[in-house]
Amino acid sequence: MSTGAATDRVREAWPQLYARIAGGLYLIVIVGGIFAEIFVRGRLVVHGDAAATAQNIQAHELLYRSGFVVEVFYCACNIPLAVIFYKLFKVVNKNVALMMLFFDLVSNTIESVSILAHFAPLVLFRGGHYLNAFTTEQLQAAAYFSIQLFEHGFAICLVFFGFDCFTMAYLIVNSKFFPRPIGVLLGIGAWGISSTASRSFLRPR
Repeated sequence: MSTGAATDRVREAWPQLYARIAGGLYLIVIVGGIFAEIFVRGRLVVHGDAAATAQNIQAHELLYRSGFVVEVFYCACNIPLAVIFYKLFKVVNKNVALMMLFFDLVSNTIESVSILAHFAPLVLFRGGHYLNAFTTEQLQAAAYFSIQLFEHGFAICLVFFGFDCFTMAYLIVNSKFFPRPIGVLLGIGAWGISSTASRSFLRPR
């Protein structure tokens, strides 16, 4: 086999390898998101009840901490995932691929900062001497407020994520290596994600 033929085979194998790595990372992100939102906050946070939420978090502290750790981990996975998607799609349209990369990184940055609010209740319930100035009810209210703040931050993240998905949908539709219907469905979903997240800020709480 000639050197040129071997080089061509390596070049053809790279997109497949990127796609497999991206699939694995995306699975981590999806499973991690489901665990943190449904099995942690969905189980422990009681809507409108700061006291019950505080009691649940303190009673299941390890689970709540695990949700935070998982979120940090999948946010870290989002960075190589964004780079891989850029490498895969830059052959379709480099400018749009750069836009997709930008939206992805901004979305991930906002989410990464927002998860600090998820961790805040653990700091408030730690009982440091500087917290003695607050009553139990005030600490519970502050903890519940921090969780609500996380939800608002995540909604902002979803707006940028929707634009990320929309640019990816455009690239998929115009590519030759993905079925176009996937791009169309992704574009519809992207519009729904961004519009729903944006409307959440217009509704009075």
